[in-house]
Amino acid sequence: MAGSKSRERTGVQVPVRQLRQPVFAQAEPTPDPTVFRVPHASDAPAYKLIDELNREHKIAPLPFPAPRGVPEPRLTLTEVLGGNAAATNRITRSGQLVFHATGDCGSTRGPATQNQVTDKMLGDFEEASAAQVPQFNLLLGDIVYSFGETQYYYDQFYEPYRDYPAPVLALAGNHDGMVSPLAHAVTLAAYLRNFCSQGFVVTPEAGALSRTAQIQPGVFFTFDAPFVRVLALYSNTLEDPGVIANRTIGTSQQIYLRAALTRVKSEGYSGALIIAHHHPPYTAGGRHGWSLAMQAQIDSICSAVGVWPHAVLSGHAHNYQRFTRTRPGDQQIPYIVCGNGGHNLVPLTKAGAPALRTPQIIQAASAGADQIVFESYDCLHYGYLRVLVTAAQLRIEYHPASDGAVAKTPDDSVTVDLAGRTLVQPTASDLGWLAARRAVRRSGKRTR
Repeated sequence: MAGSKSRERTGVQVPVRQLRQPVFAQAEPTPDPTVFRVPHASDAPAYKLIDELNREHKIAPLPFPAPRGVPEPRLTLTEVLGGNAAATNRITRSGQLVFHATGDCGSTRGPATQNQVTDKMLGDFEEASAAQVPQFNLLLGDIVYSFGETQYYYDQFYEPYRDYPAPVLALAGNHDGMVSPLAHAVTLAAYLRNFCSQGFVVTPEAGALSRTAQIQPGVFFTFDAPFVRVLALYSNTLEDPGVIANRTIGTSQQIYLRAALTRVKSEGYSGALIIAHHHPPYTAGGRHGWSLAMQAQIDSICSAVGVWPHAVLSGHAHNYQRFTRTRPGDQQIPYIVCGNGGHNLVPLTKAGAPALRTPQIIQAASAGADQIVFESYDCLHYGYLRVLVTAAQLRIEYHPASDGAVAKTPDDSVTVDLAGRTLVQPTASDLGWLAARRAVRRSGKRTR
C-alpha cells in the first residue's frame, strides 16, 4: 500500500486507499451472503414522481463530465493490469482472447440472482487450457439500482464480484446516471469514483474488500486488448430511447466515434471491432423499444468513415436477445442484448400470449433500411456472454446461470468471420484430445 488520502468529490471528502497495483479477487474466497448489508428501501415514491415528470416532458438527458483524453479517450488491457505487458503478450502468443460481458446486474431484491451469475462465471476460470480463461469482464450498464446510489455499491457490485479474479470494466447505464428527484445527488458521481479513477484506489464503497476502482478515462472510451477493440458509449439516463448526442449533452460522443473509427481505418486495424452501449438499437418485446435516432447517428458516422463494427453489445432489456443485421454486400452484424445479469427478468410477451418463435424477420430490407432478423432469446433465466476472439473470428456465446458452474456448452452462440464480415461456423479449439489419443495408440493401449 502506498498510503491513504482523501479525494474531493462534489464537495465531500471521500477517503480512499491508494495502491501501487490493481487488486481483483479477494485472497480467501467467502460464501455467498443471503441478505444485503444495506437493506434496499422502496423506490416507489421516487418512480411515482419520475412518471409524473415524464408525462409533463420534464425529464431530459443529463450532461456528463468530459473524459480524459478527448477526442478519443483510450485505455488498454495492459494499463488495466497495472502495466503488466507480459500478461498481454501471453494472450497474444496463445492466439486468442476470452472475456465476459453482461448487463443490468444490480439487484434491489437481494444477492441471490447476481451471485448465481457470478458463480457461474467463476467456473470459466477453471480450464484445462490457459487460453480459455477470461481476461476481463465488460458490464453493459445498470451496475447499481435504482439511481446508482453510493450506499448500494457494496451489495450490488463489490460483494458479487469479490471472488472474480480479473478486471471488471463497466459502461454507465441509465440507472447509473439517473438522479432520484427525492435525493440531492450528482449524476454519475459514484460511477465515476468507482470506474473512472485516475489511479488504483480502494474506495469506501468496497468496504473491507480490496478490489481497486477501475481506471476508465470516462463514460465513453476506446478499450484495446489483444485481438479486439471495444468502443464504449454512454446512452444516458432516459428509460427510452438511448441518447448519445443532442442539444443538452452536446456532440462529444459523435466526435469521439468519428475519431475512433477514423483511427481504425488509418491503422488498417484487422482485429474484432465491437461497439457497446447500454440501450439496445433493437428489441423484440418487453418494456423497452428501439433507439432509432441513436442508431441513425451511429450509422451515419460508420457510413461516412467507411468502418462498421463486427458486433454490437447492449443491455437495458432485462433478458437475452440476439439479432442479425444484414447490410448491403451481405455483411452480417450481430446485435446482442444481454440485460439479464441479475436484475428482475422481463418476459418478451404478455402473460397468456404465445411464446415468440425464432428466427423471424422484424425489419425487411428496403431502399432505406437493412434487414433485421430476430435470431434467439432467453427471458426465463439470468445469464452472461462469453466472448472468444482470435485473429480470424469473433465468437459470442450465451450462457444461462441456471446451467450451473460446471456446464460449459452455450445455449446460444454466433461467430463472425472478421475478414469476410459474415456469420460462419466457429473454428473448433484443439484442447489436446487428439494428441492424447495418438499417444495412447502409440503406446499400444486401446481406448474405450
